[in-house]
Formats: sequence, C-alpha cells, structure tokens
Amino acid sequence: MADYKKIAYTKAGKFEDNRFEKIHNVIFDSSKEASILVAQEIADLIREKNSQNKPCVLGLATGSSPIKVYEELVRMHKEEGLSFSNVITFNLDEYLPMDKSNIQSYFYFMHEHLFNHVDILPENINIPDGKISNEDLYQYCIDYEIKIKAVGGLDFQLLGIGRTGHIGFNEPGSHFNSGTRSITLDHITRVDAAPAFLGIDNVPRKAITMGIGTVRSAKRIVLLAWGGNKAQIIKETIEGEITSNVPATYLQEHNNTTFVLDQGASSELTRVKTPWMVTSCVWSEALKLKAVVWLSELTKKPILKLTDKDYNDNGMSGLLTDEGTAYDLNIKMFNKLQHTITGWPGGKPNADDTNRPERANPAKKRVIIFSPHPDDDVISMGGTFDRLVEQGHEVHIAYQTSGNIAVSDEEALKFAEIAEALNSNAEKAKSIISFLKQKTDNDIDSIETRLLKGMIRRGESLAATRYLGLEDSNVHFLDLPFYETGTIKKNNLSQDDVDIMCKIIEDIKPHQIYAAGDLADPHGTHKVCLDALFSALDKLKSKSYMDDCWVWLYRGAWHEWESYQIEMAVPMSPDQVLKKRHAIFYHQSQKDGVMFQGDDSREFWVRVEDRNRITAEKYNDLGLANYAAMEAFVRYHF
Repeated sequence: MADYKKIAYTKAGKFEDNRFEKIHNVIFDSSKEASILVAQEIADLIREKNSQNKPCVLGLATGSSPIKVYEELVRMHKEEGLSFSNVITFNLDEYLPMDKSNIQSYFYFMHEHLFNHVDILPENINIPDGKISNEDLYQYCIDYEIKIKAVGGLDFQLLGIGRTGHIGFNEPGSHFNSGTRSITLDHITRVDAAPAFLGIDNVPRKAITMGIGTVRSAKRIVLLAWGGNKAQIIKETIEGEITSNVPATYLQEHNNTTFVLDQGASSELTRVKTPWMVTSCVWSEALKLKAVVWLSELTKKPILKLTDKDYNDNGMSGLLTDEGTAYDLNIKMFNKLQHTITGWPGGKPNADDTNRPERANPAKKRVIIFSPHPDDDVISMGGTFDRLVEQGHEVHIAYQTSGNIAVSDEEALKFAEIAEALNSNAEKAKSIISFLKQKTDNDIDSIETRLLKGMIRRGESLAATRYLGLEDSNVHFLDLPFYETGTIKKNNLSQDDVDIMCKIIEDIKPHQIYAAGDLADPHGTHKVCLDALFSALDKLKSKSYMDDCWVWLYRGAWHEWESYQIEMAVPMSPDQVLKKRHAIFYHQSQKDGVMFQGDDSREFWVRVEDRNRITAEKYNDLGLANYAAMEAFVRYHF
C-alpha cells in the first residue's frame, strides 16, 4: 500500500499513468485502516492551526462512512491529548423536519459519535436546525453561509457519497455554485436511509444541506467510500464526465480533493477491474482467470472459442506472450472453472479429490453454518445446507444474532395478542401490547418486546431447519451482545462476542465453517458477524483441530461472487430450488413487506432464485454445464 501521507498531499488530479481517472484517490485494504489515517490528517491540521493560534474550521459529515474517523479522533483526544478547543465545526446537512432529540437526527449522531467525548466548545458547533420554520428557512440558510465565511471558510471538508452521487444532500440536479438550502431527497437516498428509520415511510422527504459551491470552497476535501454498494457511483464520479446528474463529479475541478476508498468501493475502477487496460500487468493465476472471464463476457463467446485476436484487440497481448496461444490458455482457465463445480459440498467420499474444491476425507464432516440473521442460512445457501444434511454430515446452524430489530411492531403485536388470548393472566403479553400501542418513533423497544421479536425469529428458524431435516439440538442461537441495542445502531464488537464464537467452535471442532462474506456495508451486521468469526479463528488457529478446518464464505440476498472469484459452485436441480424456496417461506416475519427491503421490491426468495439462476447462466455462457441454479462460495484462508 502506498504511503497515505505522500499521496494525500500530492496535488489532486489524474494519475500520470491512468487516462481514466479524474480525481485523486487512494485505495486501502480496510475502511478501519483508512479511517485512522484520515483522522490523523485531521488531528495534524488541528494541531498546526493551534500552534498558529488560529481556529481550525472543519466541515463534517454523518452516516456510516465517517464513524471510524470520529472514533479515532475521540481516542486521540483521550489518549494523546488532542484538544478541540480551537475547532469550529459546520455539519453538512440535517433532515427537515427533525428534532434534535430524535435518535435519527444528525445533531444526535454528531454528539453521540464525537462532540460528547471531546473538549469542543458548544458555541463552536454548527449543525443545521431541522426544526427551522418555513418562514425563517431562506434567511437561516443565508446566515449559515455567512457564518462559514466569517470564520475564514472551511479548512477541511469530510464527505461521504450516496448512491445517487450526492455529497451532503446535494441530489442529482444540484447546481455547481449552489449554496446552503433546503432540498427534496431522492427516492434512492430515502431507501438507503430506511433501515435506520425502520422503514421508508418514516424517512423525511426534505433536508437542509450545504451546497456544492459551499463544499467546493473548502481548502481541502476528503471523501470516504466503503463497500461494494458504492463501487459503481465511485467509478462514475472518478472516471465519468462532470454532470449535475452525479453531483460528486463537480469535485473533479477541486484542486485538493482525495477520495479514500476500501477494496469494495474501488472494485469497479478501471485500474482495479481491468488493470491490463491501464498498464502492464504481472499476470498472477488469479488475474489470468479474471481477465479470461472478463473477455468471454465482453465478446459473448464461451472461453474455449476465444481467439488470439480477441486477446490482442482488448489490451491482453501481454497475457498471450506469457501463455503462448489462446488455445492453451483457454483450456487451462476452462479447467480451473470446471473444477469449482461440485454436487458434494462436504467432499465426495472415496473419490479422487485432486481437482475437487473440497476434501474427500473425513467422509462425514462436522459443519457449522454461521448465519448473521435467522434466515441468511436458507436464503444464501439453502441448497448447500440441504445437500450437507442429505449427504450425512453433522451439520450445525449457528444464528449469530436474534434478528429482533427486523420484526415489525405489527407482527409482534399479533403474537402478543395471541399469547394474551391463550392466557388471560399473561402479564408480559399485556405489557408488550401496552408498549407497542403507545410506542413513538423515538422509543427503543422494551426488553420484553425485543425478547418476543427474537422468539418469533427463533420459531421461524426452527421450522425451516426441521423442514430441511436438522435436529433441534443442532440449532444454536448465539444472540451476540453487540446486536442487542433495540435500535439499528449496534454496539462495537466486544470480547464477549468473540468468546461466544470461540466456544461454539471449540465445542463442535468443525471440519467446515460456512459464513456470510457479504461486505457491502462495512458497518452492517454481516460485517460485524464476520469480524467476530475472524477474531475467533485468529484466537483458535493454534489448536490442533483447526488444522483440519476449512472456511467457506457465501454472499447474501443482494450480491453474488463474480464468476472468476468462485472456488466452489454447488448446482441445484429444479426440485432443490423449490425446496429452498419453501425453507425461506418459513421465515414469515421477513415476507410480504419486510422492514429492510432495500431498493429491490422483490421478496427475498425471488431475488435469491434470480441470483442463483444468473450464476448458473454465467457458467453456461462461459461454456460450462447448464444447471437450473447454483450457489457459490469463496474459501477463506486463516
């Protein structure tokens, strides 16, 4: 990884060796690593300004992207004496209308993550007022601009980016020179905010935001983007033309901007996705496979029909120089993909496993399927789950969280009323009913309500696992503590979480572990659950039984591994597709109007069937066998 300090303070602009990129950017292995270094840059600026006896004026962002930056700044304040006494802050935006006390307000967010933990003067904190009246709004926005200019302008502006390309809440159509103003939020922006508000109907339709012109006036701009769900808009912003349809592209004309990205957010950039189009490559085996699959998809030809001309015409002549001919390379890559396909995810007994993704021995394996929520197992790998049980392996399902936050109040009320009807003395049921009927938007679920919602999801999980032939004794509910906050905002991963993960692994001593590797949101539940597993594996890796343990990662309902990434592909027959669908149906609370639908209106079973079908079609298009559906996995080496 290139040194951040050296790159970050280089004049922003195109890379000398990259004709595609128009904004300076740095790619890191993880959002945590990147956030620490961005926080260090901010801290250095604060100290420099303090030594000059000048205020340090920061423009600050909210959302999940800057959370780790703020955590590191708080750590530096507490452990290294970083003082914020000379800092003046201006936040980018706020929902409208929005009360300061609302846990979804950006006022609440900033105090929760930063201001309550450092020595900043209250009078130096500026956050747009979400309760400003319509009559006063216009003048309020002008005054916000005047106040920024009065303190010398923004020394540093921290940004995130929305999937619409918005910075702040400057949605598509925003003007190059726009100032602070009210704006109507794009539907996609509201969809992305819906989980925090427990449904899109609760997301405000308007907001106050600094304008593009205000942001561009900052002396230094750093934009953070994490996760694969930001990859496409990052590519459009960095490589596309300047357009009001993607407001972040206006930053191409700012002379001191750096985009700080993790691997997921950078994955669609030309130099990452197809590096052979940018510069000469060192052709690793993984890169060869990626290139050949890409070329097959681009030309719409099966791999075995690719020609020397196809390679030469698409910037890959260097690859042929290494490999000799297209014919030899095609066969080599075709065989590599062919060997990923298996109907025996636990390994085929008494078979030559030289070219199989899994070992033949032991013939009967102990298997743990870790499921972040109580339905990820059947949604993401229901067919493989079914195969493992049918083929005689000792399968254990470990639900890492209760999933209670995803149960609607209406669903909980229905169950509570049934409980009351069955037992007129059910005081807990009466208490839950009373709470739910009086609950407001700012209320966190009571402990009793959370327990009920968790029980609903437990019952659904057991129904699904029984349907797939698993004994109840092999189903484990871990209820990791980080999740149990009653709100969408979760606690940080703790040692208690890791210890729980370690215990189940030590108890079962698995030969196989399956886990969710869906990292679209680096602060989401899937990522935290995966971090918990990785921490447990790191702690246990010296144990002798771990020498025989292989870890396979699956993806969630929204995304699948790219064809060139897949190391095990498990085909499903039409009958198995139907069986998987029925297993998903047992999770009734997540069907018909699920709380966290995202921007995809299809139900989970529909979107996952489409995903499995498309995976099989991609294999077929590459010239491999034609199956009804496929589930895909990547091996994690710990």
